[in-house]
Amino acid sequence: MRELIRSWQAGLRHPWSWLGLASAILLLMTLGWGGAWATRVYLNESEARGQNTLGLAVAVLRGHLARFERLPQLLADHEDIKRLVTAPDDGAFVDQINHYLREVNGLLETSDIYVMLPDGNTVAASNFDTETSFVGGNFSYRPYFIDALAGGLGRFFGLGTTSLKRGYYFGAPIHTEAGISGVVVIKIDLDEMESSWRGGDYEVIVTDPEGIIFMTSETDWLFMSVPPLTEDLLARTAKTIRYANAELRDLPTSQQRYQDDHQLLIVEDGAPRKEFLMVSEEMDEAGWTVTVLLDTASARSQAAVTVVLAVLLIGLVALSAAIYLQRRAQLQERLHIERRAHEQLEHRVIERTRELAQVNAQLEAEIGERKATEATLRQTQSDLIQAGKLAALGQMSAALSHEFNQPLAAARNYADNAIVLVERGRIEDARDTMSRIAGLIDRMASISRHLRNFARKPNEKLASVDLELVTRETLEIIGWRIKDGSAELVIDLGPTPLWVKAGPVRLQQVLVNIIANAVDAVSQATDKRIDLVARRSASKVTITIRDRGAGIPAGLGERIFDPFFSTKGVGKGLGLGLSISYNIVKDFGGDLRVENHPDGGAIFIIELKAATPAASEAESMAEPAE
Repeated sequence: MRELIRSWQAGLRHPWSWLGLASAILLLMTLGWGGAWATRVYLNESEARGQNTLGLAVAVLRGHLARFERLPQLLADHEDIKRLVTAPDDGAFVDQINHYLREVNGLLETSDIYVMLPDGNTVAASNFDTETSFVGGNFSYRPYFIDALAGGLGRFFGLGTTSLKRGYYFGAPIHTEAGISGVVVIKIDLDEMESSWRGGDYEVIVTDPEGIIFMTSETDWLFMSVPPLTEDLLARTAKTIRYANAELRDLPTSQQRYQDDHQLLIVEDGAPRKEFLMVSEEMDEAGWTVTVLLDTASARSQAAVTVVLAVLLIGLVALSAAIYLQRRAQLQERLHIERRAHEQLEHRVIERTRELAQVNAQLEAEIGERKATEATLRQTQSDLIQAGKLAALGQMSAALSHEFNQPLAAARNYADNAIVLVERGRIEDARDTMSRIAGLIDRMASISRHLRNFARKPNEKLASVDLELVTRETLEIIGWRIKDGSAELVIDLGPTPLWVKAGPVRLQQVLVNIIANAVDAVSQATDKRIDLVARRSASKVTITIRDRGAGIPAGLGERIFDPFFSTKGVGKGLGLGLSISYNIVKDFGGDLRVENHPDGGAIFIIELKAATPAASEAESMAEPAE
């Protein structure tokens, strides 16, 4: 006996013995506790999936009912319906209402719509011309009629006693001067929603307050009771004739809980016996209980597979441990080889460190060179900034020269006219001409103040500007240019005065630049017409200036508004007019673009914010720079 104990104790000291004992304990724990744990995990997953399905089913049911809930009251408020219940003996009018209800029933896609008198008799119905017509039927026993006749909204679900079709009923009272004179009822079909539940890996049932299945994805369960049928239950159901002549049967079931977490329903209707995980939600507004049943066979199969995998994993771990112990001796033999390899690795690391030190020295040299290059770059950038300032100064000088050419030419023209008028003794006309010259000089001063907008946005407030007045003053400046170019300017400002949000002098500056370009564009054309059209659309005023010249060359449309870019020949323009005009329009909060017209020539499109004449006077005074 002592020898056996000593041998057993000696065996326990061997690693193989401890490995076998540990593997056996793990296997027993896996088969016992692990199976229950895995089943619970997979049932939790099934319940979460069932809750999602349940929430979707309840949401669809509620949405479908809510869609029709208010419709009976709308029909009850219809004057013809009120007239019907006060004069139900008018055959022609009853026939008219029958056709009306049939039309409404088709539009709403409901099952039936009918009108009942206070005694419960149906006087008109959408199915008046069918074999199952409700006309003449008395449904005073239905709760939807009783509740509606009492002044509330009637609700009821059940099997139709005439049509033998399931449906949900909404009833609404018909109020007349005599009080409640009838009830309008809408019946909706539930078969479409029920059919959408079929084909899934779950069952959906809807039960009434008595526990009778009213809707289900399993057609064999229809009108079966989950709790056992009793005389009281049958009596309550028969009172409202909820299920007409349908046969009510018991659904053989039993319920139990799994580890106090999951409600299980065992159905023994036929073979084989089925176990379902049950999740439910009450629909108080309809008096229903919606339940989703998920077959637990899948969860239990997955749990069994998990346990088998765990057992195989334990076996694999045990086998791996055995292999480890077996090869441990071999590893001892490899230590010497690894030691030598380690020494060789250290030698290579020393060599690589030396190489890295050399590379580091080269990098430091390169860093010094880059610092010198960076200093040179900073100096170059400083030189470029100075050059940019000089370029900007040159651009501003060129812009001043370009913008002054138009009013100077007009002033020269007025001065020549003034001399002629003085020589002829027309002093008043000469004085008027000199006033125009003074006005041009004022505009030149205003232009010089506003040219800084080419570089930054101005601070002065915009005003409501009369477009007709600006156009007329623009012609005073550009008129001589149009005449010298033998061009014809056709102006169409529409039937009503147009007011825009802008600055009058700057807007005039834009129109002068674009019309001058149009005159140059038609100089070599046969048709020298230039169209200026303005129209208001909503909150914008669109001004279009079209010439009949050669148009914008392909590929240059995006560059046309760049400073110093010009399609004219050398010495015929600085290329600043459109760039300045573009910036001015942007300052106004508008947009300026150019396109080629389909019939030839270019068309410039100016979009500005529309303004009202009422604000023009005050806002004009608030813009001192114009």
